[in-house]
Amino acid sequence: MNPFLELTKPRITWLILMSTGIGYYFGLRGGLDIWSLLHTLIGTGLIASGTAALNQWYEFDADARMNRTKLRPIPSGKVTRPQAFWFAMVLSVVGLAELTFRVNPLTGFLGLFTMASYLLLYTPLKRRSRHSTTVGAIPGAMPPLIGFAAASGVLTAEAWVLFAILFIWQFPHFYSIAWMYREDYGRAGIRMLPVEEPDGISTARQILAFLILLIPVSLIPTALGMTGKLYLVGATLAGLYFLRAGTRVFRDKSLVHARGVLLASVIYLPVLYGLLLIDRP
Repeated sequence: MNPFLELTKPRITWLILMSTGIGYYFGLRGGLDIWSLLHTLIGTGLIASGTAALNQWYEFDADARMNRTKLRPIPSGKVTRPQAFWFAMVLSVVGLAELTFRVNPLTGFLGLFTMASYLLLYTPLKRRSRHSTTVGAIPGAMPPLIGFAAASGVLTAEAWVLFAILFIWQFPHFYSIAWMYREDYGRAGIRMLPVEEPDGISTARQILAFLILLIPVSLIPTALGMTGKLYLVGATLAGLYFLRAGTRVFRDKSLVHARGVLLASVIYLPVLYGLLLIDRP
């Protein structure tokens, strides 16, 4: 893979764009404006890519200490830090301009907030507090708000429930990753919960608690009239499937079961989004 493309973390960007598209779909109040959607996705994709690259620019020393990240473009020497910085800045500025001037100012503001909160709050907090996961979940859940604002120009309860679902989903997803790579994070000085409490008890409790919370929150779209009974049934079953994986890691705090939670998380979200798409009244 081209090292500059690798800096943008394309495997994460597709998930961000999918979440943005869902928000846009539910923000529509009339016919689809394909150009507005295109500008929204381009702008969001550029901001996400620029933010990912700036994060690697900032954390190059930590990345060099971790086995899972030491081959990234900057620590491996494929890209210099100045090259990464200016590449990321161009992507970010163009992305913000795209959202602000080609979509609407609210969307641009949300994009700027996402980028700023991720880089100025979450990234430096990772080496200071385990609560960085909570802070990071805020910009991580912003894509549906960006999409919704792009389509409607406002944020309603429908937008915020999409935000809430993605916000909660991130905890079991990232706690499972943190448990799997806790030794790596420890070497890099990143204060994740499994690093500070390596017995895994608190991590497993957090995973289970958020999975239990995710089920009722994921059903709110039906209560708001955003979806029908198909989504209600499907979201319940998907939530129980995800919860099953969490129950296993709660009972046996092993690497295998942590990986099971991670796998369930990457299955759950696209399934939920698919149900949202096909069962909107």
